[in-house]
Amino acid sequence: MPTYEYQCENCGHEFEQFQSITARPLRKCPNCKKNSLNRLIGSGAAVIFKGNGFYETDYRSESYKNDQKKEKESADKKTATKDKKEKTKDKKPGTKSKDKKKPA
Repeated sequence: MPTYEYQCENCGHEFEQFQSITARPLRKCPNCKKNSLNRLIGSGAAVIFKGNGFYETDYRSESYKNDQKKEKESADKKTATKDKKEKTKDKKPGTKSKDKKKPA
């Protein structure tokens, strides 16, 4: 449920009211008791989902993100080292690769 801002045209009183989206706008000012309230257009706020049913990764802290980045970089280095070792293992010392064609 959103929070709406109201301002009275008569006395200038401003306040916020927590209301359902389907609720009718307030008309009577709680300060001067006259029907002169206007609902203001708010600046809008970001929606934050709380409670069960949301992914835990949606709102991670910066320290968590940095740790994940370091972990990924470390894993990438290990993979690069492993690939390099496999390439050197495939090449046997003292042998040259020659393309031999079979006679037709």
